[in-house]
Amino acid sequence: MVKRGIPGSADRIGLRGAMSDRLLPFVVATMSFLAALALTGNFAAGQLAVHWLGGARKLLIVEVPDPGAPAVETLPGALKISRIAAVKRLLESSGKVIDARILSDVELAHMVKPWLGSDEGATFPIALPGVIVAHSVSPAPTIAALKKQLSAIAPKTWVESGQRWSRRLVALTTSLRACAFAVLILVALVAASVVIVTVRAGLAQRREAIEIIHGLGAQDADIAHQFAGRAMHLTALGGLYGALASLPALLWLGSLAAGFSESAGFAHADGALSRLRASFDVLPAVFLAGPLIFTVAAALIGWAATQVTVHGWLRRLS
Repeated sequence: MVKRGIPGSADRIGLRGAMSDRLLPFVVATMSFLAALALTGNFAAGQLAVHWLGGARKLLIVEVPDPGAPAVETLPGALKISRIAAVKRLLESSGKVIDARILSDVELAHMVKPWLGSDEGATFPIALPGVIVAHSVSPAPTIAALKKQLSAIAPKTWVESGQRWSRRLVALTTSLRACAFAVLILVALVAASVVIVTVRAGLAQRREAIEIIHGLGAQDADIAHQFAGRAMHLTALGGLYGALASLPALLWLGSLAAGFSESAGFAHADGALSRLRASFDVLPAVFLAGPLIFTVAAALIGWAATQVTVHGWLRRLS
């Protein structure tokens, strides 16, 4: 009776020569590196969105035309103060906003300089409106009602809420994160395709040996196991190398994200060591376990792609 299995050494088919240990680990390492960057970019985009949305949702910008002119008489003593001062008083007394602040002429000049190209201390060819920056006490203030109240004191007063910019930022962040997940899927498919091509080349190179042992009674699972073990070894090495190579970029992006995290204490960190520690504090634990995760993920992709490829090839051989 013929004994099932592949007796002898673990490389009886000669896979070390058929499946090179150079190209496949390099390609998988590159894919692993790109996947790590996609995950890190996804995290950084989320951190940035959380930081900006916290303030953008409640931001109010009020522009008052002809700010030095007398205010319309709708409040006690309104005629005695300027339009912008009356608007600021109404904002503070409405109970709907906090931290109302009138921007100075220097701040306005700095804001419009990119468009008007004005030098320091130069007079502007047009009269600039007065600008008040405030924060609403609720995420969604009633802009229409507030604008109507302000226009009664200073006609043509313009009110802009951060809600519109928040919605755009949410849409942008969602798109970036969707792109990051799409990159992960494409990276996995490319890695699997490279494994399939490499395994097919190994099968073609060792076709005669495989036909002999298959004819002697070796089971398809035994042959597939030989190829899968070799592929798992090579792809695991590639996943590990790629994850280790991505660590500097991971820490760099983590340091950028730490700058938007109040809990990280990054703004008060002195020295490179303190900033590095802050970067580790803000990064999720899953990122710090990246080398292990990418090694296991690459090995699983290599095993699954090899099993499917070898079993399909052997079925056609039969």
